Order: sequence, then structure tokens, then C-alpha cells
Amino acid sequence: MNNMLSERPRWQTGIMNSASGLVPVVSGAWSRADRWGQIRARISSFRMDYIVKPGLYAIGRPDASSEIFVSANYKLSFDILRRELAGINGWILVLDTRGINVWCAAGKGTFGTDELVKRVLAAKLTETVSHRRLIVPQLGATGVRAGEVKKRTGFTVHFGPVEASDIKEYLAAGRHATPAMRTIRFGMAQRLILTPIELTQVLKKFPPVAISVLAIFGLQPSGILFYNAWSEGWPFLALALAALLAGSFVTPVLLPFIPFRSFSMKGLVAGAAAIVPLVLLTPMGGTSWFLRTSEMALFPLLSSYLALQFTGATTFTTISGVKKELKLWLPVYIAGLAVSAILLVLYKIQSWGIL
Repeated sequence: MNNMLSERPRWQTGIMNSASGLVPVVSGAWSRADRWGQIRARISSFRMDYIVKPGLYAIGRPDASSEIFVSANYKLSFDILRRELAGINGWILVLDTRGINVWCAAGKGTFGTDELVKRVLAAKLTETVSHRRLIVPQLGATGVRAGEVKKRTGFTVHFGPVEASDIKEYLAAGRHATPAMRTIRFGMAQRLILTPIELTQVLKKFPPVAISVLAIFGLQPSGILFYNAWSEGWPFLALALAALLAGSFVTPVLLPFIPFRSFSMKGLVAGAAAIVPLVLLTPMGGTSWFLRTSEMALFPLLSSYLALQFTGATTFTTISGVKKELKLWLPVYIAGLAVSAILLVLYKIQSWGIL
């Protein structure tokens, strides 16, 4: 017991007894560590390890009549829920979603019927509470078959509001969600929050690519010349960064305002709008039409590909839509890369005075 108390995280305030055994009691307040964890989860792969142990938790001083709220074991999802439950006496049942948020885990099947049933039985909820209700996030509905949960556990699934911030109002209305509570809000602020992780994941791969690009531009019949590598290569790298920003930042932020429904087309439009003027109207594009055409073939498609990666974080598409788009655009990306590479080779041959 003393070891459990000494090793408990700051968001855990104590331990209480229940029919399922000792249950951690959590706070609704966020500590500085929680806020820093949120930032790290937003900007890096740290989010894959930002988890809490699955199982039953208590907030406040719940009893047999207290509601049971279901969450994922992605700590940010768990933290947002406990923050919105501050002042409420309730139980939090955390599913093992492999550290993935509710929405994405429901699509992947980890926030699903079998896992929910498993946790209900393991926590001995029939002995813990006198009612038979589970409040499940609406965004988890695609993974949970309410009828089967009822059949296997005796608990009725109530799908709560989309936003955890509406939970108290939802409870005050007798577990009734208004149309507004059922509406997914995905405004510019929400989209902007998701862009840092998109950018950081791409920028992590940029240094080795940049070294390869500089080596290509520095390549001469006599060897690799560092002066040529930098003087000829930096504009190409600058265009690459512009494409990265267009696909990973501009497209998500301006998503509803860019024409076309397809994410790939949106990214292509944003990439072309950024790249084509830079290539044609500034010295950045160079003087060779081989190089210019290579740049205009490659970078808008790079922006398009990066924009397509954002589909998993949005409400604008479905899994089937993403698969259809990938099937359509993957050959286009491969062909564009091949054409750009051929044109770049022709540019190098031209720069050597052979062509």
C-alpha cells in the first residue's frame, strides 16, 4: 500500500475500496505536468506513450448510484474527461485503446464492443453500482454495438455528447443530448491545434532528405562541389519547405475554404498556389526549364500527399473515402516523382554542358 501511494501520479489523489478492489481516485484539476504533457502530445510522437493504465477510476466520492463514464487510455482523452467531471462524483472506466484517442480507436476497433465488455466484467461493475448504465463518448459509437454490450453485460449504453465540456449539461438534462451536443465542431482553432504534430513528423525526416538533395546539386563530373551544392541546392530546399507548409499547415487550417472535397486536390491547390509563383516569378526556380518543370511537378504533389495524411484527424471524410482517395492518388504520386526525377537528371546533364 505504501509503495502504491508513493509511486502514484500527481493527478491521483488517493485510493478507495470498491467491489472490484482498490480504485484510484483522480483529481479534476490539471497540474503543470498535465499541461506540459498535453503540449508534448500535440507536437511529437510522445503521444504514442502518453497513456494511463486501463481499468476503473473514481472522481470525487462516487457510490453505487454514481454514473460510469467510459474513456480511452490515451492520457489526453482521460485528462480532458476528468477535467470536465470536476465537482461530480463518478466512475471512469478506461479501455485499453493502445494509447489512441476515442475517435481514432473506435475506427481501428480498439475502442470497441469486446474491450468494453471485458472491462465491465473485470471491474465487477454489477457489484459496484446499483444501476445498469454506461455513458460512452459519441465519437466511440462506430466501435461499440450497444445491443451486444447489453446482452453480454446487462448494461445499457448511453452515448454522451461529442464534447466533454457538454457532459454536465447533458447530465442535468437527464442524459439527454441536444442537437448541438451531437454536432461535431471542427473549426479553425481545432484544426490549428492538430497541425504541429503534422509538421514535426515531416520535419523530422527533412534533414537526411536535405543532405541528399544538396549532394545531387553539388554533383559534378569531377565530384561533389560544396559551393555548387549550396548555391544550387538551397532554392530547391526552400521550395520543399514551402510545399511542406502548404500541405501540413495551410491546407488543414484553410480546409473548408480550399476548393474540392478531395484532400489530395485541396493539398494540390494549396501547393500549386505556393510553388508556381515562386518558381516562375522569383530566382528561386532557377533558369533551366528542366529544373522549373521538375519543381512544379514534384512540390504541389508533395503538398497533396501531406494534406492527404490529415484525413485521419478530421470530420470531413470516412475510412472508405480515404482508401478510395489513396487508391486513386498513389499512382499519381509515383508518376509525378518519376517525372520530376527524370527532369532533374536532364537538368544536371544540361548544367554539365552535355545537353
